[in-house]
Amino acid sequence: MQPRNMSMSGVVDLAAVKAAQEAKAKAEQTRAEVARQGGTGAVAPADLVIDVDEAGFERDVLQRSAEVPVVIDFWAEWCQPCKQLSPVLERLAVEYDGRFLLAKIDVDANQMLMQQFGVQGIPAVFAVVAGQALPLFQGAAAEEQIRQTLDQLVQVAEQRFGITGLTVDPDAQQGRPAEQAQEGPYDALLNAAAEALDAGDLGGAVQAYKNVLADDPAHPEAKLGLAQAELLQRVQGFDPQKVRQEAAEKPKDVEAQIAAADLDLVGGHVEDAFGRLIETVRRTVGDDRDTVRLRLLELFEVVGPEDPRVVGARRALARALF
Repeated sequence: MQPRNMSMSGVVDLAAVKAAQEAKAKAEQTRAEVARQGGTGAVAPADLVIDVDEAGFERDVLQRSAEVPVVIDFWAEWCQPCKQLSPVLERLAVEYDGRFLLAKIDVDANQMLMQQFGVQGIPAVFAVVAGQALPLFQGAAAEEQIRQTLDQLVQVAEQRFGITGLTVDPDAQQGRPAEQAQEGPYDALLNAAAEALDAGDLGGAVQAYKNVLADDPAHPEAKLGLAQAELLQRVQGFDPQKVRQEAAEKPKDVEAQIAAADLDLVGGHVEDAFGRLIETVRRTVGDDRDTVRLRLLELFEVVGPEDPRVVGARRALARALF
């Protein structure tokens, strides 16, 4: 498989003024909080490469992308090109000395993330800067090309968003003490939910997330996890061909359109899922319309409220309703 998307020319979209201002503010807040706590915020070189799963994605990737560009390596144990690429990325993460963080995602254990990023094959490498994702390249690549791409990523992060990366202390102890000190009362439940997802126990994951939300209804990680787990649970017994055939034959059937939208989203076709339900909202009234609207709001939770596709779909939903 030949590498592609090595150019960073598409990053112009990341330079939206509002996003840049918000990212700079978040980075400054992070540095100020570390200073208030009397720390340096320094990490050990070993902490520049982390394993990330669906349960910890928001914390380890989205939130940290406000202070350091996060490069995502989608890989699998059976993937031979991955075994060539991953060690290069890990070495470069240490060599770049905190200018980017490498997050490794095993696609076999985290298929929802693979689908959300639209990964068609592995290895695939993406970046997240200030909460915004962009593709870097797919397939094996020469180290020189990788370095050029990383250099451009670091430059964009600093110039557009004021994100300068992490301070690395070679003598620091591996681990993230500050994060461990901030562990909350729900970590055991969230870990249980993640383990249930890994084991294919969707019912157990749903219940674990609900247990967190029963005590803290606004908990962001639990809300996202519950939305994802419930979506996977709904489509688990679907016959995709039958669902899509019924949706095509019955454009006014609310349940048929909702089922097809669920399949669209699990398959990574986010705009199709949103568009299908918005069009169904236009065709329906009363309780049927409300049923479709509520499912669409649930799918927004799966993708994430800051995703530009969600922002656009919210506007389209408002127009359809009013």
